[in-house]
Amino acid sequence: MVRYLVRLVPDREAGGFVVTFPDVPEAITQGSSVEDALDHAGDALETALMIYIAQRRRIPRPSRAAKKGCSVALPALSEAKVGLYEAMRIAHVGKAELARRLNWHVTQVDRLLDLSHASRLDQIEAALSVLNKRLVEAVKDAA
Repeated sequence: MVRYLVRLVPDREAGGFVVTFPDVPEAITQGSSVEDALDHAGDALETALMIYIAQRRRIPRPSRAAKKGCSVALPALSEAKVGLYEAMRIAHVGKAELARRLNWHVTQVDRLLDLSHASRLDQIEAALSVLNKRLVEAVKDAA
């Protein structure tokens, strides 16, 4: 599971806490309490990563410090989608070419890369397969 380090800063004017991500500066949110701020943090992270994908930018890797400090995990489905996007970038394969290789419509590939869309894992596996990649899953004890 990919975890991104967060910074929680008290908002003295409005109250509550502001959450930022050192590795993803575009992801900013806030909440009335630490718990509320962290609840919103996952959405802010996914939204920022969707911007990176839309702009065809490299997805930042999380800092190693994320294992020690306060962090937010990227949901497993989103992690798989980000992995597919990165595999496409490395292979220099765009959405149209991936759609052609899969015999799909480009809109299907668009949804596959949309972190807010509930795609099926078998579709991600199929897309990775035509890039000579595979999805690896792991189940671990909760921290």
